Amino acid sequence: MTQGPTQAHDRRIVAVVVTFNRLALVQRLLARLREVEGLAQILVLDNASTDGTGEWLAREAASGSTPGLLARSLPTNRGGAGGFHDGLAWAIDLDAELVWLMDDDGVPEPDCLELLLEHAGSLDFWGPAVLAEHDASRLCFPIRLPGSSRVVHDMAAVEKAATHGLIRDVVIPFNGVLVTSELVDRIGLPREEFFIWGDDVEYLWRAMESGARCATVVDARFLHPATDDLGTPMMRGLTTYNHSPSDLKHYCMARNNLVNLRDYRGGLAAAAFVVKTLWFYTFTRPSLSRLRLSLGAMRAGLRSDFTGHERFLA
Repeated sequence: MTQGPTQAHDRRIVAVVVTFNRLALVQRLLARLREVEGLAQILVLDNASTDGTGEWLAREAASGSTPGLLARSLPTNRGGAGGFHDGLAWAIDLDAELVWLMDDDGVPEPDCLELLLEHAGSLDFWGPAVLAEHDASRLCFPIRLPGSSRVVHDMAAVEKAATHGLIRDVVIPFNGVLVTSELVDRIGLPREEFFIWGDDVEYLWRAMESGARCATVVDARFLHPATDDLGTPMMRGLTTYNHSPSDLKHYCMARNNLVNLRDYRGGLAAAAFVVKTLWFYTFTRPSLSRLRLSLGAMRAGLRSDFTGHERFLA
């Protein structure tokens, strides 16, 4: 593992990967990270996987075949939020100056880090375009362009909207994003109690509230499995809703999104989300069970009760 970009930018760069029960995908990701120049270390947080991931990571770290690899298996599944909380803290403890954060199911293009590092020093929290793995012309996660109500799903629209190769104030967190140690010192770590969903958005919004310089680097690419239910059209296409067939994901989304909107966008935005949820599961995809689940999750969030998701983990 050479040190080209690290020397060029004089920064100690540490990658942090969070994984759970996706051994084949984390093996694929580590194979790609072995090809990336400039990484001082690769830290993998295993969320108490039951598919042999922890054991394989321990052997891989001991073998030295992935230079700089350190692996840690958590005693319980703490979700992406807990994993990134612990992983980012670990990287800072190891004197990282830039931390490259990613889930286990995505994979950066070989030049992704190099292209991101071209903006080191001018940005605090920045990442690549996150594209659908099966069709790299499509965004994996639809984004709302700055200063507009327009939500776009295709890469061509993003490239057209970019200024000097950047989409300012838009980042898809924890999918190949870089964060500076200075920013972590200023705003702290991700909210571990969120478990999954919304912890990444909360961290981005907290960073932006602190004055952090955030952007998507359009030429840098990160591939991710498609999430076709995200941005499901509703109200005759006037808006969209992040539907998930998973009760666990939906519970965390409903709870955490309401908390984020209340804390960062105010009561009206939070109320609008409640209305959207009621509309979606009454008219767009009618489901009495989902309405009940949504309202229970929202009540828990307003009470700062972040334990309700645990019943879905059995």
